[in-house]
Amino acid sequence: MSSSYTPPHSTRRDFAKRSAATLCLTAFGAFQQGTSQQKHDGEGLAPTVLRPLSLGSIQPQGWLLRQLTIQANGLSGHLEEFWPSVGPQSGWLGGSGESWERGPYYLDGLIPLAWSLNDQSLKAKAMRFVEWALTHQQPSGMIGPAGNEDWWPRMVMTKALAQFYDATGDVRVLKVLTRYFRYQLSALPDKPLEDWGIYRWQDQAHVAEWLHDRTGESFLLDLIRLLGKQGYDWTVAFHPFRHTGVTSRRTLEEEARHGDRAEKMQTHGVNHGQALKVAAVRFRANGDKSGEMANFHHQLAELDRYHGLPNGMFSCDEQLAGLEQTQGTELCTVVETLYSLEVALATFGDPSIADRIERIAFNALPGTFDEGMWAHQYDQQCNQVEAALLTKPWTTNGPESNLFGLEPNFGCCTANFHQGWPKFAAHTWMSTADGGLAACLYAPCDVHATLMDRPIVVSVRTEYPFKESVRISLALKEPVEAPLQLRIPEWAQGAQVTINGRGFKNSEKPGSFLSIRRVWRDGDRIDLQLPMAVRVERGYRGAVTLVRGPVVFSLSAGGNWVQLAERGQTSDWQVFPAKPWNYGLLLNGALIQVIERETPAIPFSADKPPVVLRVEARRVASWVAEDGVAGPVPVGGANEMAQKEVLELQPYGSARLRVTAFPEV
Repeated sequence: MSSSYTPPHSTRRDFAKRSAATLCLTAFGAFQQGTSQQKHDGEGLAPTVLRPLSLGSIQPQGWLLRQLTIQANGLSGHLEEFWPSVGPQSGWLGGSGESWERGPYYLDGLIPLAWSLNDQSLKAKAMRFVEWALTHQQPSGMIGPAGNEDWWPRMVMTKALAQFYDATGDVRVLKVLTRYFRYQLSALPDKPLEDWGIYRWQDQAHVAEWLHDRTGESFLLDLIRLLGKQGYDWTVAFHPFRHTGVTSRRTLEEEARHGDRAEKMQTHGVNHGQALKVAAVRFRANGDKSGEMANFHHQLAELDRYHGLPNGMFSCDEQLAGLEQTQGTELCTVVETLYSLEVALATFGDPSIADRIERIAFNALPGTFDEGMWAHQYDQQCNQVEAALLTKPWTTNGPESNLFGLEPNFGCCTANFHQGWPKFAAHTWMSTADGGLAACLYAPCDVHATLMDRPIVVSVRTEYPFKESVRISLALKEPVEAPLQLRIPEWAQGAQVTINGRGFKNSEKPGSFLSIRRVWRDGDRIDLQLPMAVRVERGYRGAVTLVRGPVVFSLSAGGNWVQLAERGQTSDWQVFPAKPWNYGLLLNGALIQVIERETPAIPFSADKPPVVLRVEARRVASWVAEDGVAGPVPVGGANEMAQKEVLELQPYGSARLRVTAFPEV
């Protein structure tokens, strides 16, 4: 395969002229340029508030570029070279190897990584899977390996192919997906959703909605309704929500003996991560924005209430696991939750969703990898003082759960983690229905888009989330009057915006999008100052966590890395603490000092964190580990007489062994 790729089509405009769905595709062209989309008429789909830009339009810069490059130089860029599950014999390449979810999972992250970096080598790796999928469709319309007819892995493959179309405009994708979805609609009555597909139907419905936006095929609405009818009703499941504690392993084992998997599926963390897009999918189909937004926020609030953790995630190792800060969260759940939230953000335009995305992306996502992204954990913990062969505290997983390695516990995360950073980058900016652009997530990047149908390059230079300032520069060929929206995070009290050095006289209300409509000219500069006051958050057992902006801070326990299985750069590692971790924080009247440093080449470096907090503390002798697991945070703190010390806390994502939730002393 050549390292360069030219899709076998002319242009999207030519395709629209040839298509029977000319009107809809013309509307899609306006949709891509940020102008108004067709209104919901009760028979079509309601428009989303925001629209992701074409894949590749956002080019990462600064620390975000370095992070994506680290990923490309690590497992993501080399996995197929040595991991048989996505290697040359993959069933998704026509071979006799693994033919279920791993090939599609891998492609689902490889495509946005390759096109975000414009990396020809990664594109060539992705094209092997794409070409096979597009050129081996069965006469019936079925796609994928003939030996496996499960609907679930095809849900992932259609999601990957949709991204490929958004990156290239290759019209073969529209044709293949249209044929496949026609086949699925005809086959589902006799071959209904089963097992994982029942609980993940919303991912398929989301792609069907994506295709409807581009072709206007009315049968897709029938398919969306049928998928929802056959799939699990996640909305009803949260009214009331009954999974309010640690999932019982005994209950699951008893269930399995009777051939039942309902409890396992309904408490599965990845299923819940994917289910967070259900409300967005349903809104587009039913037009009830306020009702579905309420459903979305209720769903997330219940997960927080009963399973929420300081890093922005909910516990699931791999079933829902309660509020103890030592319970784990599966890596697949992290990246699937991020994507569901990105879909919800685009659909509803709610800035609070962006706050949650940043909380997860800047903490839970980097916190489960080694610095080179060659090794990852299956489960991460907020209070994680040893990563070793442990039997505790997992609800259902095995003793390899928090090792760092190639495929600890199970290989699904090895195949699936790739989508985390690239999809975050791809959703930093989106277009708005009135022809403008919205800054949704803050990170350094160059955005190639249109403003009122006129080309613009938006350059974002910042060390956010580690520092408070964001500079946005505009490059235009001619002046244009248009709206720009800037997200003001909920925590950014006293945020300030200046345009070309002059204060913008408007209300920079936290937790909102600030809309600025004016005549923009080449060279215009927007400076955004987002004050990052240190916040003390209180959680389960009265534990305290320190947060600054979107970054959660942890005490690093150091790390003695001991090789468990030798495989070169993909070896498995146990990590043992190198220094004490059992401290309580002195917060009553104590000064917390913020020290900013240069953002290092490795953004989430353990040795050179870009920002630290200095805080007073005392050792808590009664707080100890048992079998490698930190004990519960002492309730109500402790009256410790140990010597007062000054600790340096660092970003959660920088500390592989860490304490994040502390007692107060």
